[in-house]
Amino acid sequence: MKIGKTNWPVTLLLMAGTILILFPLYITVVNAFKTPAETAESILALPIEWTFNNFTTAIEMTNFFNAFGNSFYITIVTVVFTVLTNSLVAYAIARNMHKKAYKFLFYYLVSAMFVPFPIIMLPIVNQMSSIGLMNQNGLILLYIVYGLSFNVFLYVGYIKTIPKELEEAAIVDGCTRWGVFWRIIFPMLSPINATVGILTALWAWNDFLLPLVILSDRGDHTLPLVQYVFQSQFATNYNLAFSSYLMALLPMLVLYLFLQKWIISGVTQGAIKS
Repeated sequence: MKIGKTNWPVTLLLMAGTILILFPLYITVVNAFKTPAETAESILALPIEWTFNNFTTAIEMTNFFNAFGNSFYITIVTVVFTVLTNSLVAYAIARNMHKKAYKFLFYYLVSAMFVPFPIIMLPIVNQMSSIGLMNQNGLILLYIVYGLSFNVFLYVGYIKTIPKELEEAAIVDGCTRWGVFWRIIFPMLSPINATVGILTALWAWNDFLLPLVILSDRGDHTLPLVQYVFQSQFATNYNLAFSSYLMALLPMLVLYLFLQKWIISGVTQGAIKS
């Protein structure tokens, strides 16, 4: 049996990348269980006594479960409506790309990926304020709209690979165009639906800037926003902050561990079929 040679440059690069990712996580974990005095002595050492007091205090200071509920609601609703609406828009564009209007619309949406958010931030705040959507529903609407450009790019490439003969056969059997999409096309989009849903969930859960400018009511704040409570003008309580960061990180970490094969396979299939 022939044993392949180790590719040392790639191996060393992977090791360096792994250390680069794991080192900040190690700092976060060990200091979340320390007292400030222990952190002052050494930020790298393990805690002398592992304590959960930081987590209890962080939950009280951030009103953690209210923020968790807000993040959960915004993320779930955003994912559901993003998958339903963005796939529908992409289907209309993909099947009419031979028309100039739809081709223009496709490139118009794709070009939006290159517009930095800070440039359009103030006009958006003014518009959302004028129509009374400086709340969670307004934030969900913005996530769905801003995700449209990237998601349409993914969906269109995938839908183009689905044979039109399937739709023509369904129409001959009496199915409407609306029925063709929901009964034939949408189930076949499951891999890319999973990818779009997971990427959207990660974005909506971890996003800080958009909730910061849209959510005016403190009771609507999401988990990233409530982390601000640990930062004062002159100091930051790192032990409480790290413990709160871990609690905010945990749901998405678990989600990724269980669904990573969908992310990788969906992006790979979308890239190949594009």
